Amino acid sequence: PVPTAGKFCVEVNFLTGRYVATSHNDRRQSEWPPHPARLFSALVAAWADADEPDPSEREALEWLEAQGAPAISASDAAARRAVSHFVPVNDAAVVSGALYERKAARIDGLEMELRRALDPEDGSAKKAARIRQRLARERDVATQVNRAGNTNPSSAEEMLPDGRGRQERFFPSVTPDRARVAYLWNRSPPDGMGGVLDRLLCRVTRIGHSSSLVSCRVAREPPGISHLPGEDGVSLRTVGRGQLAELERRYERHRGVSPRSLPYTDVRYRAAEDPRPSERPHQPNTVGEWIVFELHHGSRALPASRAVELAATMRAAMFHYAEDPIPVGLSGHESSGAPAAAPHVAFLPIPYVGFPHADGRLLGVALSAPKTLDETSRRALYRAVGTWEQQAREASEPLKLTMGARGAVHMSRVRGPTATVSLRQHVWHRPSRQWASATPIALPRHPGTLGRGTEAARAKAWRAAEKSVKDACAHVGLPEPRAVAVGFSPFIVGARPAPRFPPFSQNGRDGRSFRRQLVHASVTFDRPVSGPLMLGAGRFLGLGLMRPSGAAETRAAGTDAADG
Repeated sequence: PVPTAGKFCVEVNFLTGRYVATSHNDRRQSEWPPHPARLFSALVAAWADADEPDPSEREALEWLEAQGAPAISASDAAARRAVSHFVPVNDAAVVSGALYERKAARIDGLEMELRRALDPEDGSAKKAARIRQRLARERDVATQVNRAGNTNPSSAEEMLPDGRGRQERFFPSVTPDRARVAYLWNRSPPDGMGGVLDRLLCRVTRIGHSSSLVSCRVAREPPGISHLPGEDGVSLRTVGRGQLAELERRYERHRGVSPRSLPYTDVRYRAAEDPRPSERPHQPNTVGEWIVFELHHGSRALPASRAVELAATMRAAMFHYAEDPIPVGLSGHESSGAPAAAPHVAFLPIPYVGFPHADGRLLGVALSAPKTLDETSRRALYRAVGTWEQQAREASEPLKLTMGARGAVHMSRVRGPTATVSLRQHVWHRPSRQWASATPIALPRHPGTLGRGTEAARAKAWRAAEKSVKDACAHVGLPEPRAVAVGFSPFIVGARPAPRFPPFSQNGRDGRSFRRQLVHASVTFDRPVSGPLMLGAGRFLGLGLMRPSGAAETRAAGTDAADG
Protein backbone atom coordinates (compact mmCIF):
# COMPACT_ATOMS: atom_id res chain seq x y z
CA PRO A 1 0.00 0.00 0.00
CA VAL A 2 1.07 3.59 -0.63
CA PRO A 3 1.15 6.22 2.12
CA THR A 4 -1.99 8.29 2.59
CA ALA A 5 -2.94 11.72 3.86
CA GLY A 6 -6.52 10.71 4.72
CA LYS A 7 -8.08 12.76 7.51
CA PHE A 8 -10.76 10.33 8.66
CA CYS A 9 -10.31 6.56 8.79
CA VAL A 10 -12.59 3.68 9.78
CA GLU A 11 -10.92 0.34 10.51
CA VAL A 12 -12.76 -2.99 10.28
CA ASN A 13 -11.15 -6.06 11.90
CA PHE A 14 -12.43 -9.51 10.91
CA LEU A 15 -12.46 -11.47 14.16
CA THR A 16 -12.55 -14.93 12.58
CA GLY A 17 -9.86 -14.13 10.03
CA ARG A 18 -12.36 -14.60 7.19
CA TYR A 19 -14.82 -12.44 5.29
CA VAL A 20 -17.99 -14.16 4.06
CA ALA A 21 -19.98 -12.19 1.48
CA THR A 22 -21.40 -12.99 -1.92
CA SER A 23 -20.58 -10.89 -4.94
CA HIS A 24 -23.65 -8.89 -5.92
CA ASN A 25 -23.49 -10.16 -9.51
CA ASP A 26 -22.38 -13.79 -8.97
CA ARG A 27 -23.67 -15.95 -6.10
CA ARG A 28 -20.67 -18.29 -6.43
CA GLN A 29 -18.05 -15.57 -6.13
CA SER A 30 -16.82 -13.84 -3.00
CA GLU A 31 -16.54 -10.10 -2.55
CA TRP A 32 -13.19 -8.47 -1.82
CA PRO A 33 -12.48 -5.86 -0.69
CA PRO A 34 -15.74 -5.26 1.21
CA HIS A 35 -17.71 -2.62 -0.65
CA PRO A 36 -18.10 0.73 1.15
CA ALA A 37 -21.89 0.48 0.80
CA ARG A 38 -21.81 -2.62 3.03
CA LEU A 39 -20.05 -0.70 5.79
CA PHE A 40 -22.56 2.13 5.57
CA SER A 41 -25.52 -0.28 5.69
CA ALA A 42 -24.03 -1.97 8.76
CA LEU A 43 -23.77 1.44 10.45
CA VAL A 44 -27.38 2.24 9.57
CA ALA A 45 -28.52 -1.12 10.96
CA ALA A 46 -26.64 -0.48 14.22
CA TRP A 47 -28.25 2.95 14.50
CA ALA A 48 -31.79 1.74 13.70
CA ASP A 49 -31.58 -1.23 16.09
CA ALA A 50 -31.42 1.10 19.09
CA ASP A 51 -34.59 1.40 21.17
CA GLU A 52 -34.55 5.14 20.49
CA PRO A 53 -32.33 6.03 17.51
CA ASP A 54 -29.98 8.89 18.42
CA PRO A 55 -30.53 12.05 16.30
CA SER A 56 -26.82 12.91 16.58
CA GLU A 57 -25.94 9.52 15.08
CA ARG A 58 -28.34 10.14 12.22
CA GLU A 59 -26.63 13.47 11.61
CA ALA A 60 -23.26 11.69 11.58
CA LEU A 61 -24.53 9.13 9.05
CA GLU A 62 -25.83 11.89 6.78
CA TRP A 63 -22.44 13.60 7.01
CA LEU A 64 -20.63 10.38 6.13
CA GLU A 65 -22.82 9.58 3.12
CA ALA A 66 -22.03 13.00 1.66
CA GLN A 67 -18.24 12.48 1.70
CA GLY A 68 -18.10 10.45 -1.49
CA ALA A 69 -16.20 7.26 -2.24
CA PRO A 70 -13.42 6.53 0.27
CA ALA A 71 -9.95 5.21 -0.45
CA ILE A 72 -9.49 1.65 0.79
CA SER A 73 -6.65 -0.18 2.49
CA ALA A 74 -6.94 -3.94 2.01
CA SER A 75 -4.43 -6.74 1.66
CA ASP A 76 -4.56 -9.55 -0.86
CA ALA A 77 -6.96 -12.37 0.01
CA ALA A 78 -7.20 -16.05 -0.84
CA ALA A 79 -10.67 -17.08 -1.98
CA ARG A 80 -12.10 -20.25 -0.52
CA ARG A 81 -13.64 -22.55 -3.10
CA ALA A 82 -17.43 -22.16 -3.00
CA VAL A 83 -19.31 -25.39 -2.35
CA SER A 84 -23.07 -25.63 -2.83
CA HIS A 85 -25.27 -26.28 0.20
CA PHE A 86 -28.94 -27.23 0.12
CA VAL A 87 -30.73 -25.49 2.97
CA PRO A 88 -34.42 -25.54 4.02
CA VAL A 89 -36.58 -22.82 2.51
CA ASN A 90 -37.31 -20.29 5.25
CA ASP A 91 -40.37 -18.64 3.72
CA ALA A 92 -42.66 -21.65 3.20
CA ALA A 93 -46.17 -20.24 3.64
CA VAL A 94 -49.50 -21.67 4.73
CA VAL A 95 -51.23 -19.06 2.59
CA SER A 96 -51.08 -20.11 -1.05
CA GLY A 97 -49.07 -18.10 -3.55
CA ALA A 98 -52.12 -17.18 -5.62
CA LEU A 99 -53.98 -15.89 -2.56
CA TYR A 100 -50.92 -13.96 -1.47
CA GLU A 101 -50.66 -12.26 -4.89
CA ARG A 102 -54.35 -11.30 -4.87
CA LYS A 103 -54.07 -9.88 -1.37
CA ALA A 104 -50.90 -7.95 -2.26
CA ALA A 105 -52.64 -6.40 -5.28
CA ARG A 106 -55.66 -5.39 -3.21
CA ILE A 107 -53.47 -3.90 -0.49
CA ASP A 108 -51.49 -1.88 -3.05
CA GLY A 109 -54.75 -0.55 -4.50
CA LEU A 110 -56.14 0.36 -1.07
CA GLU A 111 -52.95 2.17 -0.14
CA MET A 112 -53.27 4.33 -3.27
CA GLU A 113 -56.91 5.08 -2.41
CA LEU A 114 -55.87 5.99 1.14
CA ARG A 115 -53.28 8.47 -0.11
CA ARG A 116 -55.95 10.16 -2.27
CA ALA A 117 -58.41 10.17 0.66
CA LEU A 118 -55.81 11.89 2.84
CA ASP A 119 -55.16 14.64 0.28
CA PRO A 120 -55.93 18.02 1.99
CA GLU A 121 -57.79 19.35 -1.07
CA ASP A 122 -59.80 16.40 -2.40
CA GLY A 123 -59.71 13.93 0.50
CA SER A 124 -62.40 12.77 2.90
CA ALA A 125 -61.77 11.78 6.53
CA LYS A 126 -64.73 9.36 6.57
CA LYS A 127 -63.56 7.68 3.37
CA ALA A 128 -60.04 7.40 4.78
CA ALA A 129 -61.40 5.70 7.92
CA ARG A 130 -63.32 3.13 5.84
CA ILE A 131 -60.23 2.40 3.72
CA ARG A 132 -58.14 1.86 6.88
CA GLN A 133 -60.67 -0.73 8.07
CA ARG A 134 -60.50 -2.55 4.74
CA LEU A 135 -56.70 -2.48 4.85
CA ALA A 136 -56.73 -3.97 8.35
CA ARG A 137 -58.92 -6.84 7.16
CA GLU A 138 -56.72 -7.52 4.12
CA ARG A 139 -53.58 -7.53 6.26
CA ASP A 140 -55.11 -9.87 8.84
CA VAL A 141 -53.46 -13.03 7.51
CA ALA A 142 -53.48 -14.69 10.96
CA THR A 143 -57.28 -14.93 10.94
CA GLN A 144 -57.21 -16.42 7.45
CA VAL A 145 -54.65 -19.04 8.51
CA ASN A 146 -56.41 -19.99 11.76
CA ARG A 147 -59.90 -20.21 10.31
CA ALA A 148 -60.83 -23.90 10.12
CA GLY A 149 -61.42 -25.25 6.62
CA ASN A 150 -59.66 -22.40 4.79
CA THR A 151 -56.06 -23.58 5.12
CA ASN A 152 -54.46 -25.33 2.18
CA PRO A 153 -53.30 -28.70 3.62
CA SER A 154 -50.41 -29.12 1.19
CA SER A 155 -49.15 -25.64 2.00
CA ALA A 156 -49.41 -26.36 5.72
CA GLU A 157 -47.35 -29.54 5.33
CA GLU A 158 -44.57 -27.48 3.78
CA MET A 159 -44.14 -25.74 7.13
CA LEU A 160 -43.02 -29.01 8.75
CA PRO A 161 -39.27 -29.81 8.60
CA ASP A 162 -39.74 -32.95 6.51
CA GLY A 163 -41.98 -31.18 4.03
CA ARG A 164 -39.88 -28.08 3.42
CA GLY A 165 -38.00 -27.92 0.17
CA ARG A 166 -34.26 -27.40 -0.16
CA GLN A 167 -32.70 -24.49 -1.97
CA GLU A 168 -29.15 -24.45 -3.30
CA ARG A 169 -27.03 -21.81 -1.58
CA PHE A 170 -23.40 -20.77 -1.77
CA PHE A 171 -21.33 -19.19 1.00
CA PRO A 172 -18.15 -17.97 -0.69
CA SER A 173 -15.51 -16.44 1.56
CA VAL A 174 -11.98 -15.09 1.47
CA THR A 175 -9.09 -15.29 3.92
CA PRO A 176 -7.16 -12.00 3.74
CA ASP A 177 -3.44 -11.81 4.39
CA ARG A 178 -4.27 -9.18 7.00
CA ALA A 179 -7.64 -9.57 8.70
CA ARG A 180 -8.48 -5.87 8.57
CA VAL A 181 -9.71 -3.30 6.07
CA ALA A 182 -9.67 0.47 6.39
CA TYR A 183 -11.73 3.18 4.63
CA LEU A 184 -10.24 6.67 4.36
CA TRP A 185 -11.88 10.02 3.59
CA ASN A 186 -10.09 13.32 3.01
CA ARG A 187 -12.31 15.38 5.31
CA SER A 188 -12.38 15.35 9.09
CA PRO A 189 -15.81 15.21 10.77
CA PRO A 190 -17.03 18.32 12.61
CA ASP A 191 -16.19 18.69 16.30
CA GLY A 192 -17.63 15.86 18.36
CA MET A 193 -18.94 13.92 15.36
CA GLY A 194 -15.91 11.63 15.25
CA GLY A 195 -16.74 10.37 18.73
CA VAL A 196 -20.36 9.82 17.71
CA LEU A 197 -19.26 7.73 14.74
CA ASP A 198 -16.82 5.79 16.91
CA ARG A 199 -19.60 4.89 19.36
CA LEU A 200 -21.78 3.79 16.46
CA LEU A 201 -18.96 1.71 14.98
CA CYS A 202 -18.54 -0.11 18.30
CA ARG A 203 -22.07 -1.51 17.89
CA VAL A 204 -21.40 -3.00 14.44
CA THR A 205 -20.95 -6.75 14.91
CA ARG A 206 -20.92 -8.09 11.36
CA ILE A 207 -20.41 -7.08 7.74
CA GLY A 208 -21.64 -9.37 4.98
CA HIS A 209 -22.85 -12.77 6.17
CA SER A 210 -23.76 -13.24 9.82
CA SER A 211 -20.60 -15.34 10.27
CA SER A 212 -18.39 -12.36 9.32
CA LEU A 213 -17.93 -11.05 12.84
CA VAL A 214 -16.14 -7.71 13.04
CA SER A 215 -14.82 -5.11 15.41
CA CYS A 216 -14.90 -1.57 14.04
CA ARG A 217 -13.42 1.70 15.23
CA VAL A 218 -12.16 5.10 14.13
CA ALA A 219 -8.44 4.60 13.45
CA ARG A 220 -5.97 7.15 14.80
CA GLU A 221 -3.11 6.19 12.46
CA PRO A 222 -4.39 5.64 8.90
CA PRO A 223 -2.70 2.76 7.04
CA GLY A 224 -1.46 2.84 3.47
CA ILE A 225 -3.90 2.87 0.55
CA SER A 226 -4.38 -0.12 -1.75
CA HIS A 227 -7.48 1.00 -3.77
CA LEU A 228 -8.33 4.48 -5.04
CA PRO A 229 -11.47 5.76 -6.81
CA GLY A 230 -10.60 6.28 -10.46
CA GLU A 231 -11.84 6.13 -14.03
CA ASP A 232 -10.93 2.50 -14.57
CA GLY A 233 -10.57 -0.67 -12.54
CA VAL A 234 -13.09 -2.80 -10.65
CA SER A 235 -16.58 -1.59 -9.75
CA LEU A 236 -17.37 -1.24 -6.06
CA ARG A 237 -20.68 -0.19 -4.53
CA THR A 238 -20.41 3.07 -2.61
CA VAL A 239 -22.93 5.59 -1.25
CA GLY A 240 -23.95 9.17 -1.96
CA ARG A 241 -26.24 11.82 -0.53
CA GLY A 242 -29.66 10.46 0.37
CA GLN A 243 -28.46 6.90 1.00
CA LEU A 244 -29.91 6.79 4.52
CA ALA A 245 -33.28 8.08 3.35
CA GLU A 246 -33.33 5.54 0.51
CA LEU A 247 -32.53 2.69 2.92
CA GLU A 248 -35.42 3.82 5.14
CA ARG A 249 -37.79 4.05 2.18
CA ARG A 250 -36.92 0.54 1.01
CA TYR A 251 -37.24 -0.85 4.52
CA GLU A 252 -40.79 0.45 4.70
CA ARG A 253 -41.47 -1.61 1.61
CA HIS A 254 -39.79 -4.91 2.54
CA ARG A 255 -39.89 -4.65 6.39
CA GLY A 256 -36.97 -7.03 6.62
CA VAL A 257 -39.08 -9.90 5.24
CA SER A 258 -39.57 -9.51 1.50
CA PRO A 259 -36.67 -9.74 -0.98
CA ARG A 260 -34.58 -6.59 -1.02
CA SER A 261 -31.61 -5.06 -2.78
CA LEU A 262 -28.91 -2.69 -1.61
CA PRO A 263 -29.09 0.82 -3.07
CA TYR A 264 -25.68 2.00 -4.16
CA THR A 265 -23.60 4.29 -6.31
CA ASP A 266 -21.26 2.44 -8.66
CA VAL A 267 -17.66 3.70 -8.52
CA ARG A 268 -14.61 2.33 -10.31
CA TYR A 269 -11.57 1.61 -8.13
CA ARG A 270 -8.02 1.19 -9.36
CA ALA A 271 -5.04 -0.25 -7.56
CA ALA A 272 -2.98 2.44 -5.86
CA GLU A 273 0.40 3.09 -7.40
CA ASP A 274 2.84 1.11 -5.30
CA PRO A 275 6.28 2.74 -5.11
CA ARG A 276 7.64 -0.58 -3.78
CA PRO A 277 6.22 -3.37 -5.97
CA SER A 278 8.90 -5.70 -4.65
CA GLU A 279 7.15 -5.61 -1.25
CA ARG A 280 4.31 -7.82 -2.40
CA PRO A 281 4.71 -11.08 -0.47
CA HIS A 282 5.67 -14.34 -2.08
CA GLN A 283 3.30 -17.24 -1.48
CA PRO A 284 4.59 -20.78 -1.04
CA ASN A 285 2.50 -23.69 -2.25
CA THR A 286 1.69 -24.43 1.40
CA VAL A 287 -0.62 -21.39 1.56
CA GLY A 288 -4.24 -22.33 2.15
CA GLU A 289 -6.93 -22.92 4.74
CA TRP A 290 -6.38 -24.06 8.33
CA ILE A 291 -8.81 -26.08 10.44
CA VAL A 292 -7.56 -25.57 13.99
CA PHE A 293 -8.17 -27.79 17.01
CA GLU A 294 -7.35 -26.52 20.49
CA LEU A 295 -6.04 -28.92 23.13
CA HIS A 296 -7.96 -28.75 26.39
CA HIS A 297 -5.92 -27.42 29.32
CA GLY A 298 -5.54 -30.87 30.87
CA SER A 299 -3.96 -32.11 27.61
CA ARG A 300 -1.34 -29.39 27.26
CA ALA A 301 1.54 -31.30 28.84
CA LEU A 302 2.93 -32.57 25.53
CA PRO A 303 6.29 -31.00 24.59
CA ALA A 304 6.96 -29.95 21.01
CA SER A 305 9.32 -32.93 20.70
CA ARG A 306 6.19 -35.11 20.43
CA ALA A 307 4.84 -33.13 17.48
CA VAL A 308 5.34 -35.94 14.94
CA GLU A 309 3.61 -38.44 17.24
CA LEU A 310 0.60 -36.14 17.68
CA ALA A 311 0.50 -35.36 13.94
CA ALA A 312 0.58 -39.05 13.03
CA THR A 313 -2.22 -39.79 15.51
CA MET A 314 -4.38 -36.99 14.08
CA ARG A 315 -3.66 -38.22 10.57
CA ALA A 316 -4.72 -41.76 11.53
CA ALA A 317 -7.93 -40.37 13.05
CA MET A 318 -8.81 -38.56 9.82
CA PHE A 319 -8.17 -41.74 7.84
CA HIS A 320 -10.41 -43.65 10.27
CA TYR A 321 -13.34 -41.27 9.85
CA ALA A 322 -12.86 -40.65 6.10
CA GLU A 323 -14.78 -42.67 3.54
CA ASP A 324 -12.92 -45.20 1.37
CA PRO A 325 -11.15 -44.79 -0.92
CA ILE A 326 -9.14 -42.01 0.73
CA PRO A 327 -8.16 -39.51 -2.00
CA VAL A 328 -4.52 -38.72 -2.71
CA GLY A 329 -4.84 -35.12 -1.48
CA LEU A 330 -5.76 -36.38 2.00
CA SER A 331 -3.58 -39.49 2.24
CA GLY A 332 -0.49 -37.95 0.66
CA HIS A 333 0.25 -41.15 -1.27
CA GLU A 334 -0.57 -42.44 -4.72
CA SER A 335 -2.32 -45.81 -5.09
CA SER A 336 1.10 -47.32 -5.78
CA GLY A 337 2.32 -46.14 -2.38
CA ALA A 338 4.61 -43.48 -3.82
CA PRO A 339 4.48 -39.99 -2.21
CA ALA A 340 2.04 -37.58 -3.84
CA ALA A 341 3.71 -35.10 -6.15
CA ALA A 342 1.30 -32.21 -5.47
CA PRO A 343 0.86 -30.43 -2.10
CA HIS A 344 -1.62 -32.25 0.12
CA VAL A 345 -3.17 -31.95 3.59
CA ALA A 346 -0.61 -31.35 6.35
CA PHE A 347 -1.07 -32.17 10.04
CA LEU A 348 0.63 -29.47 12.11
CA PRO A 349 0.86 -29.54 15.92
CA ILE A 350 1.19 -25.94 17.09
CA PRO A 351 3.76 -25.22 19.83
CA TYR A 352 3.88 -22.28 22.20
CA VAL A 353 6.91 -20.42 20.80
CA GLY A 354 7.95 -16.89 19.92
CA PHE A 355 6.76 -15.17 23.11
CA PRO A 356 8.93 -14.04 26.02
CA HIS A 357 7.78 -16.83 28.36
CA ALA A 358 7.11 -19.53 25.75
CA ASP A 359 7.91 -23.07 26.90
CA GLY A 360 7.34 -25.15 23.75
CA ARG A 361 4.23 -27.01 24.92
CA LEU A 362 1.82 -28.14 22.21
CA LEU A 363 -1.39 -26.07 22.30
CA GLY A 364 -3.31 -27.43 19.34
CA VAL A 365 -3.26 -29.04 15.92
CA ALA A 366 -3.95 -27.46 12.53
CA LEU A 367 -5.13 -29.35 9.47
CA SER A 368 -3.63 -27.34 6.61
CA ALA A 369 -5.40 -27.70 3.25
CA PRO A 370 -3.42 -25.96 0.46
CA LYS A 371 -5.42 -23.77 -1.88
CA THR A 372 -4.46 -26.04 -4.79
CA LEU A 373 -6.07 -29.07 -3.10
CA ASP A 374 -8.56 -30.84 -5.37
CA GLU A 375 -12.25 -30.66 -4.50
CA THR A 376 -12.59 -34.39 -3.83
CA SER A 377 -9.84 -34.32 -1.20
CA ARG A 378 -11.17 -31.15 0.36
CA ARG A 379 -14.65 -32.64 0.74
CA ALA A 380 -13.17 -35.85 2.17
CA LEU A 381 -11.34 -33.82 4.82
CA TYR A 382 -14.48 -31.86 5.77
CA ARG A 383 -16.56 -35.04 5.98
CA ALA A 384 -13.96 -36.78 8.15
CA VAL A 385 -13.92 -33.87 10.59
CA GLY A 386 -17.72 -33.71 10.59
CA THR A 387 -18.09 -37.46 11.22
CA TRP A 388 -15.60 -37.31 14.08
CA GLU A 389 -17.44 -34.41 15.71
CA GLN A 390 -20.86 -36.00 15.19
CA GLN A 391 -19.83 -39.25 16.85
CA ALA A 392 -18.30 -37.32 19.75
CA ARG A 393 -21.56 -35.38 20.22
CA GLU A 394 -23.63 -38.56 20.17
CA ALA A 395 -21.39 -40.02 22.87
CA SER A 396 -21.45 -36.73 24.84
CA GLU A 397 -17.64 -36.72 24.84
CA PRO A 398 -14.98 -34.28 23.69
CA LEU A 399 -12.85 -35.04 20.66
CA LYS A 400 -10.19 -37.52 21.76
CA LEU A 401 -6.95 -38.84 20.30
CA THR A 402 -5.50 -41.95 21.89
CA MET A 403 -1.72 -41.88 21.76
CA GLY A 404 -0.96 -45.51 22.57
CA ALA A 405 0.14 -46.41 26.06
CA ARG A 406 0.89 -42.74 26.78
CA GLY A 407 -2.74 -41.86 27.26
CA ALA A 408 -5.15 -39.63 25.37
CA VAL A 409 -5.52 -35.95 24.62
CA HIS A 410 -8.81 -34.05 24.38
CA MET A 411 -9.50 -31.16 22.07
CA SER A 412 -12.20 -29.12 20.36
CA ARG A 413 -12.32 -27.36 17.01
CA VAL A 414 -11.78 -23.60 17.07
CA ARG A 415 -14.97 -22.06 15.66
CA GLY A 416 -14.22 -18.35 16.03
CA PRO A 417 -11.94 -16.04 17.98
CA THR A 418 -9.76 -17.83 20.52
CA ALA A 419 -8.03 -16.49 23.61
CA THR A 420 -4.98 -18.66 22.85
CA VAL A 421 -2.89 -16.34 20.72
CA SER A 422 -0.66 -19.06 19.28
CA LEU A 423 -3.70 -20.70 17.67
CA ARG A 424 -4.68 -17.54 15.79
CA GLN A 425 -3.88 -18.03 12.15
CA HIS A 426 -2.39 -14.58 11.60
CA VAL A 427 0.47 -15.49 13.98
CA TRP A 428 1.64 -18.10 11.45
CA HIS A 429 0.29 -16.60 8.21
CA ARG A 430 1.34 -12.95 8.29
CA PRO A 431 3.95 -11.84 5.73
CA SER A 432 7.54 -11.49 6.90
CA ARG A 433 11.04 -11.47 5.45
CA GLN A 434 12.47 -13.47 8.33
CA TRP A 435 11.25 -16.88 9.46
CA ALA A 436 12.49 -19.29 12.14
CA SER A 437 11.67 -22.95 12.68
CA ALA A 438 9.28 -23.72 15.53
CA THR A 439 9.93 -27.42 15.00
CA PRO A 440 13.18 -28.64 13.37
CA ILE A 441 13.45 -29.15 9.64
CA ALA A 442 13.97 -32.67 8.30
CA LEU A 443 16.57 -32.00 5.61
CA PRO A 444 15.61 -33.39 2.19
CA ARG A 445 19.23 -34.56 1.64
CA HIS A 446 21.67 -35.83 4.24
CA PRO A 447 24.43 -33.23 4.62
CA GLY A 448 27.00 -35.51 6.23
CA THR A 449 28.16 -35.67 9.85
CA LEU A 450 27.41 -32.36 11.56
CA GLY A 451 28.71 -33.01 15.05
CA ARG A 452 31.83 -35.12 14.55
CA GLY A 453 34.96 -35.29 12.44
CA THR A 454 37.52 -32.69 11.51
CA GLU A 455 36.73 -29.01 11.56
CA ALA A 456 36.84 -28.90 7.77
CA ALA A 457 34.48 -31.87 7.48
CA ARG A 458 32.01 -30.32 9.92
CA ALA A 459 32.12 -26.96 8.10
CA LYS A 460 31.43 -28.74 4.79
CA ALA A 461 28.48 -30.60 6.34
CA TRP A 462 26.94 -27.41 7.76
CA ARG A 463 27.28 -25.69 4.37
CA ALA A 464 25.49 -28.66 2.83
CA ALA A 465 22.76 -28.30 5.48
CA GLU A 466 22.32 -24.62 4.55
CA LYS A 467 22.10 -25.59 0.88
CA SER A 468 19.51 -28.24 1.74
CA VAL A 469 17.34 -25.61 3.51
CA LYS A 470 17.58 -23.38 0.42
CA ASP A 471 16.50 -26.30 -1.73
CA ALA A 472 13.56 -26.88 0.63
CA CYS A 473 12.47 -23.28 0.04
CA ALA A 474 12.62 -23.79 -3.73
CA HIS A 475 10.63 -27.02 -3.36
CA VAL A 476 7.63 -25.07 -1.95
CA GLY A 477 7.83 -22.44 -4.69
CA LEU A 478 9.90 -19.72 -2.99
CA PRO A 479 12.94 -17.87 -4.31
CA GLU A 480 16.33 -18.59 -2.83
CA PRO A 481 16.68 -16.92 0.58
CA ARG A 482 19.13 -14.09 1.03
CA ALA A 483 20.53 -15.70 4.17
CA VAL A 484 20.18 -19.04 5.96
CA ALA A 485 21.49 -19.98 9.39
CA VAL A 486 21.26 -23.55 10.67
CA GLY A 487 22.02 -25.21 13.98
CA PHE A 488 20.90 -27.76 16.51
CA SER A 489 19.71 -25.02 18.87
CA PRO A 490 16.52 -23.09 18.06
CA PHE A 491 16.43 -19.51 16.77
CA ILE A 492 13.13 -18.64 18.46
CA VAL A 493 12.09 -18.54 22.13
CA GLY A 494 10.39 -21.70 23.40
CA ALA A 495 11.37 -24.03 20.56
CA ARG A 496 13.02 -27.30 21.62
CA PRO A 497 16.56 -28.21 20.44
CA ALA A 498 16.65 -30.54 17.45
CA PRO A 499 18.45 -33.41 19.32
CA ARG A 500 15.50 -33.66 21.73
CA PHE A 501 13.22 -34.79 18.90
CA PRO A 502 12.96 -38.52 18.19
CA PRO A 503 14.70 -39.77 15.04
CA PHE A 504 12.58 -39.15 11.96
CA SER A 505 12.73 -41.83 9.27
CA GLN A 506 11.01 -42.14 5.92
CA ASN A 507 10.79 -44.80 3.26
CA GLY A 508 12.53 -44.02 0.02
CA ARG A 509 11.19 -44.82 -3.42
CA ASP A 510 13.07 -48.11 -3.26
CA GLY A 511 11.14 -49.03 -0.10
CA ARG A 512 14.10 -48.78 2.25
CA SER A 513 13.85 -46.64 5.38
CA PHE A 514 16.42 -43.95 6.08
CA ARG A 515 16.81 -41.34 8.80
CA ARG A 516 16.50 -37.62 8.10
CA GLN A 517 18.86 -35.11 9.69
CA LEU A 518 16.97 -32.62 11.91
CA VAL A 519 18.18 -29.01 12.25
CA HIS A 520 16.71 -25.67 13.21
CA ALA A 521 16.98 -22.79 10.75
CA SER A 522 16.51 -19.06 10.43
CA VAL A 523 15.67 -17.97 6.89
CA THR A 524 15.73 -14.41 5.52
CA PHE A 525 14.21 -13.43 2.18
CA ASP A 526 14.62 -10.27 0.10
CA ARG A 527 10.83 -9.85 -0.07
CA PRO A 528 8.13 -10.75 2.44
CA VAL A 529 6.79 -14.28 2.38
CA SER A 530 3.26 -15.08 3.57
CA GLY A 531 2.46 -18.22 5.51
CA PRO A 532 1.76 -20.81 6.52
CA LEU A 533 5.27 -21.95 5.70
CA MET A 534 6.52 -25.49 6.25
CA LEU A 535 9.90 -26.68 5.01
CA GLY A 536 11.64 -30.00 4.61
CA ALA A 537 10.80 -33.67 4.26
CA GLY A 538 8.58 -33.79 7.36
CA ARG A 539 6.48 -30.73 6.57
CA PHE A 540 3.25 -32.73 6.32
CA LEU A 541 3.73 -34.28 9.77
CA GLY A 542 4.57 -31.33 12.00
CA LEU A 543 8.28 -30.81 11.26
CA GLY A 544 9.67 -27.69 9.65
CA LEU A 545 6.80 -25.45 10.82
CA MET A 546 8.11 -21.90 10.42
CA ARG A 547 7.09 -18.78 12.32
CA PRO A 548 7.65 -15.10 11.44
CA SER A 549 10.58 -14.04 13.59
CA GLY A 550 11.50 -10.47 12.59
CA ALA A 551 11.71 -7.78 15.28
CA ALA A 552 8.45 -6.16 14.14
CA GLU A 553 6.64 -9.50 14.25
CA THR A 554 8.03 -10.35 17.70
CA ARG A 555 6.96 -7.00 19.12
CA ALA A 556 3.49 -7.25 17.57
CA ALA A 557 2.98 -10.76 18.89
CA GLY A 558 4.29 -9.98 22.34
CA THR A 559 1.73 -7.28 22.96
CA ASP A 560 -1.15 -9.76 23.16
CA ALA A 561 0.58 -12.91 24.35
CA ALA A 562 -0.96 -13.35 27.79
CA ASP A 563 -1.43 -17.13 27.45
CA GLY A 564 0.31 -18.46 24.40
